[in-house]
Amino acid sequence: MAKTALVVGASGIVGSATARLLTEQGWTVHGLARRPNAQSGAHPIAVDLQDPLATAQALHGIDPDAVFITTWLRQDSEAENIRVNSAMVRNLLNGLPKPGGSRHVALVTGLKHYLGPFEAYGKGVLPQTPFREEQGRLDVENFYYAQEDEVFAAAARDGFTWSVHRPHTVIGLAVGNAMNMGTTLAVYATLCRETGRLFAFPGSAAQWSGLTDMTDATQLARHLLWAAETNAAQDQAFNVVNGDIFRWQWMWSRIADWFGIEAAPFDGKVWPLEQQMADDAGLWREIAAREGLTEPDLARLASPWHTDADLGRPIEVVADMTRSRRLGFTAYQPTDDAFFALFERLRADRLIP
Repeated sequence: MAKTALVVGASGIVGSATARLLTEQGWTVHGLARRPNAQSGAHPIAVDLQDPLATAQALHGIDPDAVFITTWLRQDSEAENIRVNSAMVRNLLNGLPKPGGSRHVALVTGLKHYLGPFEAYGKGVLPQTPFREEQGRLDVENFYYAQEDEVFAAAARDGFTWSVHRPHTVIGLAVGNAMNMGTTLAVYATLCRETGRLFAFPGSAAQWSGLTDMTDATQLARHLLWAAETNAAQDQAFNVVNGDIFRWQWMWSRIADWFGIEAAPFDGKVWPLEQQMADDAGLWREIAAREGLTEPDLARLASPWHTDADLGRPIEVVADMTRSRRLGFTAYQPTDDAFFALFERLRADRLIP
């Protein structure tokens, strides 16, 4: 019999990739979001997880074999991030019927587990890189930790297995996403080509010259499915990245070449995209109207604040995947190919010219 999955955050970068992979693998997929998108093979569930009663009503009669939690809501402070995002996980797991059989719950967090929340991002005493899963929590409040604690408490109560997945910056397609470096860089490159501006790396010298890695959304979806189907992966936390490493001084010119522009030499200065793109909303509307693009709202495509946070880090950031490799996860995705595949999809969907 086909297994049943509940993908939470199904309209986002990770959730949409996960729903697509599960459908391809023959799962029956329920896609939960506040505003679900039409996805082939996925049954939409529209609900706000901040409302516990509505959540329980929306989930009535659904008994999934696996639950994939890929969503969060950005708030103005980490205290609010903790309050809102932990409640969403709690309401979800309280609202589901108790498992009729075995159930696995996978939670997607990220490398802020090691780097700290946005308010203290990359500051203070940090673990040595590459980040390894056995490195403990930082001595700072973090909504990822609060989400984990909700999963652990519900697992102890209801008897399901769990896994936590910590990707690096995710490359994938989703409109209206709060953390979307790939699409942000595509929009930035398009604006540079349109205006003749320099395609200048906006981040720190440490990121320009240091080693880094990233996570393609499909690679993460494969990892989520692998953990749900692998007994040895139960009740563990995992880093998940593409498997290659690179330096931005190499990747930046690769991206520039794809868009047919020249990468500006790096001068060591931090030049945040949030400042560079602050007045570009009107220009993007003009480009969208002229080129027949499907999304004229720049804010729904680009998240420069998040790209600035990643590219402005003062330290080299790479994640170790030995725990997954030892247990048999061998999938690999070159990061430049992941960027290029995303750019092709953006162009095919008329999101960039």
